[in-house]
Amino acid sequence: MPDTMLLFQMALLLVVIGGFAGVLAGLLGVGGGIVLVPAFFYTFLTLGYEGPQLMQMCLATSLATIIVTSVRSVLAHNRKGAVDWGILRTWAPGIALGAIVGVLVASSLRSVTLQALFGCLGVVIGLYLAFGRAHWRLGAAMPTGVTRALLSPAVGLLSVLMGIGGGSFGVPLMSLYNVPIHRAVATAAGFGVLIAVPSVAGFLMLPIDPAHRPPLTLGAVNLVAFGIVIAMTMMTAPIGVKIAHAMDPKPLKRIFAAFLILVALNMLRKAFGF
Repeated sequence: MPDTMLLFQMALLLVVIGGFAGVLAGLLGVGGGIVLVPAFFYTFLTLGYEGPQLMQMCLATSLATIIVTSVRSVLAHNRKGAVDWGILRTWAPGIALGAIVGVLVASSLRSVTLQALFGCLGVVIGLYLAFGRAHWRLGAAMPTGVTRALLSPAVGLLSVLMGIGGGSFGVPLMSLYNVPIHRAVATAAGFGVLIAVPSVAGFLMLPIDPAHRPPLTLGAVNLVAFGIVIAMTMMTAPIGVKIAHAMDPKPLKRIFAAFLILVALNMLRKAFGF
């Protein structure tokens, strides 16, 4: 039986994490995974689960929460007619394929390597959040042919290696190809489903050493973290939305970008043993 005090400590930490992730998601439109992966990492680490597959558990558990939040989000956006199903249908095979490859790659890498990857990609995303401009363009329409065949698996692969949904890479990509921001956000929620479902199915089959996994972990997915975070994000995301409508979120987005860069740099520091 899992230690009751340990479960209580985990639950308390995860309530705070889930609440914070929900507010940020509602306030800034950023995916929860960009917050949840480092939060899970430091939570499991603090509780003594510093094993060789620590990052795999963080990625898998984050992606499991994204299944629920992305499905909920895409259905809500679809009711408003904001989802571009043409983009979603044509990009779906490549994104799903990239997600499957991402699981295979993540399963074969050491935790410290995944920490370094998260750190590097986190810095890139943070810099884009801080300095990206709405008028930047790579093209007038979403690419097709060879370019789509290369970019769509890349979105799935990189997202799985960071444990995030479709927003962090999908929204900037679509914006750079002239997709209106609201349509990009709505369609990226669909990307999240395509990324999370196949990747979580793969991570559920990944064996984790019982000595290095938190209580109630199935494959690489921790069920305690999954359940608590889903409950909290559902409750607190509307709070973030209300705050966003009451004030200008741009300065807050820059503050979050700085926070993300610091978290990513700290992950790099730990990965390289400094």
